[in-house]
Amino acid sequence: MEHGVVTFLTDYGIDGVVLARAVEERGFSSLFLTEHTHIPTSRESPWPAGGDLPKRYAHTFDPFVALAAMAAVTERIALGTAVSLVAQHDPIVQAKAVASLDRIAGGRFELGIGPGWNVEEAANHGAADRRTARMLEHVDAMRTIWTNDEAEFHGEFVDFDPIWCWPKPVRVPPVLIAGAGPTVLDRVLSHGDGWIPLRVRASELDVFGARIEELRHRAADTGRGHLPVTIYGAAAKPQALESYAAAGFDRVLFELPDFGETEPGRDGRGTDAVLRELDRLAALRGAG
Repeated sequence: MEHGVVTFLTDYGIDGVVLARAVEERGFSSLFLTEHTHIPTSRESPWPAGGDLPKRYAHTFDPFVALAAMAAVTERIALGTAVSLVAQHDPIVQAKAVASLDRIAGGRFELGIGPGWNVEEAANHGAADRRTARMLEHVDAMRTIWTNDEAEFHGEFVDFDPIWCWPKPVRVPPVLIAGAGPTVLDRVLSHGDGWIPLRVRASELDVFGARIEELRHRAADTGRGHLPVTIYGAAAKPQALESYAAAGFDRVLFELPDFGETEPGRDGRGTDAVLRELDRLAALRGAG
């Protein structure tokens, strides 16, 4: 089971280039960034974790810009989004951004996607309704652009006549479908190259183990082959890692705090605390 890191990269936290180098130097397999284009100052959508929305949500870097900088200073680690809110993007523009990033990264980019929980954020992009359907259609449109010299797409939400759009990615980036609802496996099988459920509790591992087994059986029945499963927000404890491996997870992503507010340290950005936490997490690789 691979070990990776996911974080909200903020303007007050650790520098992204410093973080990327540190993650690769410590032997992690991957580094993922979150995405919110903005946070409306007035909203009715509750934060899924409950309580007040943390400051970091409104301070995140654009993940594609930040990951391009990270790609330039690393050689081995996979770089990805967990998750990109693709329904909020113009699919032609995002297809070019993803392809450009993947070229810079030498084919190391993975596109984790989700419909998003913040309805008001999506509404500012004109995408508040049917977010999941929009998301899936945007994936179809982007794949069409990535794989055709003259790409054409006519759907419900996306419509364009033949276009030229380069660069093409080194490989068609794997699409990881987020979510844990009753129909998420259908989406993984129809549009995904992997599954990325978020913050699975210990009490839910038996259920998720059964769902992973179901995914594998359904994938085999349809000739899809192995579809990897990544857990976002894994508990950083040896026993938990053993349980994730037993349940069938292929990769864990530890959520890394930015520490810029709580432990700003010598540089005022939390760098020392982040590096200490990375050392602690790296020491867990013997488990799971």
